[in-house]
Amino acid sequence: MAVARSITSAAENNGTIPDRVFSLLREAIVEGDIPAGSKISEPELARVYGISRGPLREAIGRLEACGLVVRRRNVGARVVTLSSTQLIEIYHIREALEGMAARLAAQHMSAEEIADLRSLLSQHGQQIERDIDHAYFQREGDLDFHYRIVQGSHNAHMIDLLCNDLYHLVRLYRYQFGMSSKRGPRAFVEHEHIVDAIERRDAEMAEVMMRAHIRASRENVERMLKGVNRP
Repeated sequence: MAVARSITSAAENNGTIPDRVFSLLREAIVEGDIPAGSKISEPELARVYGISRGPLREAIGRLEACGLVVRRRNVGARVVTLSSTQLIEIYHIREALEGMAARLAAQHMSAEEIADLRSLLSQHGQQIERDIDHAYFQREGDLDFHYRIVQGSHNAHMIDLLCNDLYHLVRLYRYQFGMSSKRGPRAFVEHEHIVDAIERRDAEMAEVMMRAHIRASRENVERMLKGVNRP
């Protein structure tokens, strides 16, 4: 199984066995190593990881709780199969919640956090320039602009909602639909304007601009989906 590639590196990290297995399985699902709709085989995964079924079941239960795995009676656990409708629904949720996160970030981010965010954007700008199609690909976690903004809200419940459950579902959609667009340079400029508002401590403007940014991304995805689905 493809997930076995990461076992050695994951074993070097701190955390319980269920924590490590959960992280590995989550990444394998998000990146398509365990395809959408495929059955989760506990015996095979237990063999791959060299662990008992107890920690494995705990990890699978956590994946189910965050929406990446579904369990059906008499069928077992399977990787979730996503639809374009669900993707658009998540964009609507993100528009509201991340708009509020940007407002809170303008109020609570430290000067050091804002400087780090600008440094990250500088790296993103260089990456866009190097890419022949000017694609804007952000790696996960602290290397993701939106993740940093949510963390900057300093609101524990919002961080839990957006950086755990929804965050990995969005990443799964990106991989599953495999959509690329030419919006990268424009999205980057929008990110710069959001940081400008946060640095000015203009909470209202930060929220308005983040909502507009995510709305523009959603509308772009909707156009692309219509193109993909067009006969």
